[in-house]
Amino acid sequence: MNTRLKTLAVVVVLALSGAAFGADAKGMNNPMVGGAPMLVTRDIVDNAVNSKDHTTLVAAVKAAGLVETLKGPGPFTVFAPTNAAFAALPAGTVDTLLKPENKATLTSVLTYHVVPGKLDGKALMAQAKAGGGRAQLKTVQGEVLTVRTDGGKVTVTDSKGNTANVTIANVYQKNGVIHVVDKVLMP
Repeated sequence: MNTRLKTLAVVVVLALSGAAFGADAKGMNNPMVGGAPMLVTRDIVDNAVNSKDHTTLVAAVKAAGLVETLKGPGPFTVFAPTNAAFAALPAGTVDTLLKPENKATLTSVLTYHVVPGKLDGKALMAQAKAGGGRAQLKTVQGEVLTVRTDGGKVTVTDSKGNTANVTIANVYQKNGVIHVVDKVLMP
């Protein structure tokens, strides 16, 4: 088999492999989240509503009136807590936050999970490495989250010292990137 034919065969195999693993038009492979494919052609909200692991987050975003913001051009980096993360909060916390009279507090909590810009895992690791193993990220809410890396794992610590693990990184969106976390971060 000549070299050109071998090269063509490799290209075909790689193209077919990408299709089998859900490669999108831009060549990125997004992980499944909450049993649903996450498509880079969709925005943060349109992908999140399909994740069965993020129904509480979606309800909170709607209650806070942040849907249009998170459907906007961004780019945004979102540390997205799962339903289990919300369930781990003290009893009644979520119900209290979802009440209309607590919209400002809910908005503060949710925007604390959002950082301006598109910081994928590689960018987070680079910032942490440059900071001696940690990076401080200013959130849309205005306070700081601390990102640490250790052996390829990424954690995010809030201003109260609570630490969330990034359980699924690099879920690319057309207006940013989501990193799924296992705790709700509190300003």
